[in-house]
Amino acid sequence: MNAFMQSLRNLGPARLAAMVGVAVGMIGFIIFIAARVSSAPMELLYGDLEASDAGRVAQRLDGLKIPYEVRSGNQIFVPSDQVGKLRMQLAEQALPSSGGSVGYEIFDKSDPLGSTSFMQNLNLVRALEGELARSIKTVGNVKNARVHLVMPRREMFSREVQEPSASIILKMNGGGRLTSQQVSSVQHLVAAAVPRLQPSKISIVDDKGTLLARGFEDDKQLMNRNAEEMRVSYEQRLARQIEDLLEKTVGFGKVRAEVRADIDFDQMVVNEEKYDPESQVVRSTRTITEDVQAQDSESLPVTVGQNLPDTNANAAGATKNQNKEARNDELVNYEISKKVTKQVRETGIVKRLSVAVLVDGLYQGAGAERNYEARKQEEMEQIATLVRSAIGFDNKRGDQVDVVNMKFAEGDAEGDKPLDLIFGFEQAQIMRMAEILVLSVVAILVILLVVRPLVTRAFETMPAAAGEAGRKLLAEPGMAPALSGPGMPPAPGVPMEDEVESLDELIDIDKVEGRVKASSIKKIGEIIEKHPEEALSIIRNWMYQET
Repeated sequence: MNAFMQSLRNLGPARLAAMVGVAVGMIGFIIFIAARVSSAPMELLYGDLEASDAGRVAQRLDGLKIPYEVRSGNQIFVPSDQVGKLRMQLAEQALPSSGGSVGYEIFDKSDPLGSTSFMQNLNLVRALEGELARSIKTVGNVKNARVHLVMPRREMFSREVQEPSASIILKMNGGGRLTSQQVSSVQHLVAAAVPRLQPSKISIVDDKGTLLARGFEDDKQLMNRNAEEMRVSYEQRLARQIEDLLEKTVGFGKVRAEVRADIDFDQMVVNEEKYDPESQVVRSTRTITEDVQAQDSESLPVTVGQNLPDTNANAAGATKNQNKEARNDELVNYEISKKVTKQVRETGIVKRLSVAVLVDGLYQGAGAERNYEARKQEEMEQIATLVRSAIGFDNKRGDQVDVVNMKFAEGDAEGDKPLDLIFGFEQAQIMRMAEILVLSVVAILVILLVVRPLVTRAFETMPAAAGEAGRKLLAEPGMAPALSGPGMPPAPGVPMEDEVESLDELIDIDKVEGRVKASSIKKIGEIIEKHPEEALSIIRNWMYQET
């Protein structure tokens, strides 16, 4: 132990400090690797946060004593095994608050006794705006939303009622955009939540200033937009039906269909009245018969004889005329069937359909040996027949169907997309294993290139220090050295066997082996000559131990 301490003293303060520094660094590095390997990897808790939300979430995590990392100023990472639990805990406290919007929880903190009706109505509007903004953020690529409601109060003694209106500002994720159908969905969502609010009174603007919905559209503009939406919806529905039908045969993701429909959206009102002469029925009959007889006497010319008192003579001289008349009148009323048609057409009529279908071919083999093979003409004709039947093909209408067999680009089909697995592991798992492997390699390199040379040099220096101590001991005058045997303690002033061996190792290192051995034998002989009794006792002790 004394020799070890002496060796450490001989190393000097600089070498000792270097060794201690390397030892402390290695212990810290080993602790870092152990903590890194044993700790759970960091996973995204919330991303793209506002500065105020990020500060509140970080403050809450500090209160919960949860380690976290803030990256890019708006992303917070926590240990992966605590992500779900933390999201539920933060959601209970309305964090993140999504840009400061509040919902109906505003009434949980208000005092109904000390608030006026104006404050109650104002809080109601704020709560409704916040709840609508939260609902809109779940649509498509919407990152954030702000809703402004204008709900006018009805003035007393006024017959006019102002209709409510709304304006919405949407902040999109990256370069995402909302389709016309999604914009209409947002309008109807807000209109259904506010009394008497019409979808046409809602204006929508995105964060780049693009007007998505005017908010004050007249009937003609609204009609045109609805007609376009109906046309696009009809085309998409037919394309989806064709793809679903053909994927059962050609395979998933190996068919694409595009439909172009020419639709007439003109509104028509047709009034039609038809009479059928073949379906007549006698409704009533009226018959009139008349017989008329009339007799007239013709007077004689005036003569003297007519003035005589003989009346018979006068009567015989007069002439008589008789008139007979017969009339038959018949009236028959018929009821004829009548058909009155009033036709009002508000939906569109398909005037013409154009369908283009792209079908992938067949593949033989796998990997680099994968060969493309075109489909047979008979199979393509069968596919065309299926498409015509699916769309209701009408040759009189001028419909057109084109089915083409071409090779799809690699990775275009959805079914050919590779999974997010590499050698059966997820990307996060592979990154974790790579991190552990890199840390292990760095640790091994530090041990081999830094620690091992320092330790080797230190152990090489210790025998040299021990040999130097032995030389000093033998060189001191007035010492009474004595030989020691296997079972006896060494005499004072006599070097131990390990010291002699260390001295021999030092001599070997200095390449003066022969000279040192001769010197050692000479010194041992001098010790025996000076102390013969002690030498004799040591030899006797050796002999007794061997027997």
